[in-house]
Amino acid sequence: MTTPYPFTAVVGQDDLRLALLLNAVSPQVGGVLVRGEKGTAKSTAVRALSALLPEVDVVPGCRFSCDPGSPDPACPDGPHEPGAGAERPARMVELPVGASEDRLVGALDIERALAEGVKAFEPGLLADAHRGILYVDEVNLLHDHLVDLLLDAAAMGASYVEREGVSVRHAARFLLVGTMNPEEGELRPQLLDRFGLTVEVAASREPDQRVEVVRRRLAHDDDPAAFAARWADEEAAVRARIVAARELLPQVRLGDGALRQIAATCAAFEVDGMRADIVMARTATALAAWAGRTDVLAEDVRQAALLALPHRRRRNPFDAPGLDEDKLDETLEQFGDSPDDDSDPDPDGPGGPGGGGGQPPQDGPEDNGDSPAQPEAGDSGEPQPSGAGAGEQSAVRASEPFRTKVLSVPGLGEGAAGRRSRARTEHGRTTGARRPRGTLTKLHLAATVQAAAPHQRARGRSGPGLVVRRDDLRQAAREGREGNLVLFVVDASGSMAARQRMSAVKGAVLSLLLDAYQRRDKVGLVTFRGKDAQVALPPTSSVDAAAARLESLPTGGRTPLAAGLLRAHEVLRVERLRDPARRALVVVVTDGRATGGPEPVALAGRAARLFAAEGVASVVVDCESGPVRLRLAGQLAGELGGSAVTLDELRADSIAGLVRDVQGTSRRAA
Repeated sequence: MTTPYPFTAVVGQDDLRLALLLNAVSPQVGGVLVRGEKGTAKSTAVRALSALLPEVDVVPGCRFSCDPGSPDPACPDGPHEPGAGAERPARMVELPVGASEDRLVGALDIERALAEGVKAFEPGLLADAHRGILYVDEVNLLHDHLVDLLLDAAAMGASYVEREGVSVRHAARFLLVGTMNPEEGELRPQLLDRFGLTVEVAASREPDQRVEVVRRRLAHDDDPAAFAARWADEEAAVRARIVAARELLPQVRLGDGALRQIAATCAAFEVDGMRADIVMARTATALAAWAGRTDVLAEDVRQAALLALPHRRRRNPFDAPGLDEDKLDETLEQFGDSPDDDSDPDPDGPGGPGGGGGQPPQDGPEDNGDSPAQPEAGDSGEPQPSGAGAGEQSAVRASEPFRTKVLSVPGLGEGAAGRRSRARTEHGRTTGARRPRGTLTKLHLAATVQAAAPHQRARGRSGPGLVVRRDDLRQAAREGREGNLVLFVVDASGSMAARQRMSAVKGAVLSLLLDAYQRRDKVGLVTFRGKDAQVALPPTSSVDAAAARLESLPTGGRTPLAAGLLRAHEVLRVERLRDPARRALVVVVTDGRATGGPEPVALAGRAARLFAAEGVASVVVDCESGPVRLRLAGQLAGELGGSAVTLDELRADSIAGLVRDVQGTSRRAA
């Protein structure tokens, strides 16, 4: 068994450690979502937390970890008589991104349920995580319906499994922790809201702190047991403090003054609904208990706001989470007329004066508290297009995005669940039945009964029960929507360099990016200018990253249209190897001109015909302007086997005809 990295040995990351500890003190806070770049100890800190949780008493032999002092009356392994239990360490259960619904919530033996009326239930990960930690790494890559099930169970403290009228319920109370890299895509706002707290983490830019991180990591990897032993006293102290805070928590008083500050803060930042108020109240209470106090102070309310509100301020996918701390301080001061006048915290208590009531132990080099500088647009490290020179113009801002209608790929796909094109999915309307391939997930009851009915006499049926064999089971075939790969191929050459024109082009692409976010697509960005084309953004689920690259895109130079198309074709080829089920939609944004090199127009035509030969759905957004128009974009669309639309037509009212054109053209090509 591997020795985990000690929690108290994590260097810096004070907000992350504090948020995890507050949830350990009060799981009702609602869990933690940890957002940050790769390599910032997100997973290390979460896995280390499980070693700090106190042991739990369980009913011996119960697969659902019932408390022997108050067993769950509806436990599938029950009923249990109250009595002595057995102690075991709190579990940390990890949910893989590719897990199935049955792996998460559990599976029913449908064959026994139909034939014998027996609720034979195999517990899932939610049952394993009861009274422990459920950890989801890369939670933003988890299928939406699994996230819904996960958060519903976390909110209700129970999991329900229903299959064709057969229902099983069991308790599922756990500390939910999710980690994610925003570069790989965002969670939906309504799912973000279901996480109690959120923390932004980034690697320190202080050399001394980075040295200490490396020193401790190498020491742990060389001898994990010896390294853990060095931190045993600190781990024991934090574990004891968690136990003490849990015992103190019921005695903490949340006064009317603190409640007014919480309500005023949530109102000032215009958060939706009331969940933020409730989470802030629970967090402030946990902070006071962690500090060893029985009264909530203004500093607890402030810290609670910094942890509970930033992700609830996100209004659209291109907004960065955050909180205006000056505005926060003004609000707290305005409504902070002695929120709890009768409170008299012990100045020598665990919180101490000026301690904020909640900072975790500081064992590593001191963090100066400064956030790492955020890179300006264009400093994100992406390759810069070649051909820059005297003709290059600086990036212009995109015009205001507008609402578009759906561009869908024709036919019936089998890609990842989304909201764009028709596809065979696990969730959607039932369109038929088939024999299951592998594990049965969605029973088609009528088809199963119909398959079993002719064999009842031969199987010796004598009672009211239906004699069902595994060969009789039928899987429901369902149709829903899938997400696609929307690959933008954007002309950034000198012919597009008019500032007003490029602003409109970026606004159109930004509008389509917003649509891609709403429809759960992956997006990619190829740009061409000068002498070559560049993959500005490989296919990703992060439309935020695509919008940032688009915003910083400069223009100027020649128009290597063929190079842009060939680079896009190569991106699609590689992506088909990685994700063969995901279908692509190519959106070429250009005026159709091709310059530079020998026979640029003919070469661009040959490159375009590669897409047509493979049946790739495509749209050309014609950016040509001025009184004299060559209509080259229309010719390019014909070579691609797609259709063209002007910038003026790329609006919700005008794009409906384009959808029909795309589908009709693709059908004719097929």
